[in-house]
Amino acid sequence: MLIIPAIDLKDGCVVRYVQGRTDKKVYSKDPLKTAKHWARQGAEFLHIVDLDGAFSGVPKNIHLVKEIAKSINIPVEFGGGVRDMETITSLLDADVKRVILGTKVVEDKIFLENVLKKFKDRIIIGVDAKENKVMIKGWKDASNAEDLTAFANLLKEKGCNEIIYTDTLKDGTLTGPNIKGIKSLLKETGIKIIASGGISCLEDLRKLKLLEKQGVTGVIVGKALYEGKFTLAEALKFS
Repeated sequence: MLIIPAIDLKDGCVVRYVQGRTDKKVYSKDPLKTAKHWARQGAEFLHIVDLDGAFSGVPKNIHLVKEIAKSINIPVEFGGGVRDMETITSLLDADVKRVILGTKVVEDKIFLENVLKKFKDRIIIGVDAKENKVMIKGWKDASNAEDLTAFANLLKEKGCNEIIYTDTLKDGTLTGPNIKGIKSLLKETGIKIIASGGISCLEDLRKLKLLEKQGVTGVIVGKALYEGKFTLAEALKFS
């Protein structure tokens, strides 16, 4: 089970929100320094989200992620406002390991099929849900498409073996992950899950580790690390 530190970018800074929308807190004004810190601490993978891009629909911090990707020796995944082939190609050509897609593939199934065919496992879909409804456009809107389970099943049918699943009501709250929801999604779809949202303590990681055989392949950890609830070295014991 991969333990993946998160870097959320807003206005060029490393920040965290509660439920993706409120109570912004700036943790660093130097994202590259933060990325190097997690790499030195033993991270095997890094999760970067452009919140400016997620809110606006156009990535605003691509220069930062490209700089990070070429400056550290661990893989980087990046998403937030990526909604066309050209941007995906540019990121992958700049040493980004894989690109996270959300809104565009929820709204455009033809685009979904095309990117999966062209880029294969260098694409991962971020499925952000609120009360079993898939959220889009920086979590501002509930899509008119399928509910969470139906959409995850569709992704599996299209060839996705793994998704990033975020319970948006848990994100940034330090109240624990939605274990019940994760178990249900694993059971109903059989798709592999990188869990995101709500991690607050090492016990949360232990609970997710118990779901590894069922399909939890990784955990994205943000606020708990930045707030010092535990160290990355402690978290990596569950990897």
